Amino acid sequence: MSTQIKVPALGESVSEATIAKWLKKVGDGVAADEPLVELETDKVTLEVNAPVAGTLLDIAVPEGAEVEVGALLGVIGEADAAARPSTAEAASPPDDGPGTAEAPPPAEPPRPRAEGVLSPAVRRIVEENDLDPERIPGTGKGGRITKEDALAAAASGGARREDPAAVPAPAPTPVPAPVQDAEPAAPAAPTFDDPREERVRMTRLRKMVATRLKAAQATAAMLTTFNEVDMTEAIALRNRYNDLFEKRHGVKLGFMSIFVRAVCAALVEWPAVNAEIRGDDIVYKNHYDIAVAVGSPQGLVVPVIRDADQMSFDAIEARIKDFGLRARNGTLKIEEMQGGTFTISNGGIFGSLLSTPILNPPQSGILGMHKMQMRPMVMPDGTIAARPMMYLALSYDHRIIDGREAVSFLVRVKECVEDPNRIMLVT
Repeated sequence: MSTQIKVPALGESVSEATIAKWLKKVGDGVAADEPLVELETDKVTLEVNAPVAGTLLDIAVPEGAEVEVGALLGVIGEADAAARPSTAEAASPPDDGPGTAEAPPPAEPPRPRAEGVLSPAVRRIVEENDLDPERIPGTGKGGRITKEDALAAAASGGARREDPAAVPAPAPTPVPAPVQDAEPAAPAAPTFDDPREERVRMTRLRKMVATRLKAAQATAAMLTTFNEVDMTEAIALRNRYNDLFEKRHGVKLGFMSIFVRAVCAALVEWPAVNAEIRGDDIVYKNHYDIAVAVGSPQGLVVPVIRDADQMSFDAIEARIKDFGLRARNGTLKIEEMQGGTFTISNGGIFGSLLSTPILNPPQSGILGMHKMQMRPMVMPDGTIAARPMMYLALSYDHRIIDGREAVSFLVRVKECVEDPNRIMLVT
């Protein structure tokens, strides 16, 4: 009896994944719930475990191929079952031995670009655009056609099923003169191969980040306002209580928990910054799920601290530490990166002095923290003192947030950070 391994549900709005790595090969024994294959989605890398114990009899999809939810990945049989060659690779004919019957002629090896082995996503693009797969150069593993290859072929029109040499060119159609403010498309810059360069394919996560950030710039009326915060009191608070805090809670008292609580306090007062646009409606959210940008080897991920306004400082610090560790080893879950209402990005840990963060759609606001730097400041009594200052940047969607709301929100965050006792008293 055999058991099929299929692509599991990948989360809301995620329907496709890439086979990143097979952890077992055909013929290997597997235990129940043992990881078999890694799938890379637009958001995270996840493992598919064996549903039963047995032997991996077949690998249906090779590494680098794209698959949809529900697609067949492989087959597991009983532990004593003989494994058959993987359908994802060309099988080699057995050697003839003495006394054996003459082996039949080897079957023609599968063609990596044949329509029969196209992924569902690629096949759909090929059919919708009437493309000839044999005329699409594949850049995937083993010459397979990727989704990007198919999209590029559809855009260029050079891989249609009709033979351009056999089909006469249609008569030119008069084209109306362009309007005055139309800009002609710039010709593509020529590319040249250089032996000193290394070409690495973008991961699905990196491509999705690029798409989302570009979409934010194209759809939102994005504007950024700036302020600066004196970190003297926050530093003094951390120095005063960090040892006790770490001894009691097992995590260090950092600045991020102070900023998370300061943002929650400001969002309560200025709810438009915590809202989003859905069609013709503005949705005001009475919950405060703060997304925190975290770097990972695969790219930027933004896990969400749910109900951050109800969490203590130690709980926030523990959650952020856990997110950072799991982002680095690729074990964050898809649902942990969905549903945030506002985002905080700390470019200061990398040395950034000032930046304009890009919105994380569909959210309407994002706070950028930056590097602390000692600067001379004129104090209220007229004296000059060196103070640890940090620039803050709030990027917001001007379609829903007015300038007064944005500036007032940022001032409120500044006030809370400069006097953190006021937000600590409510924990």
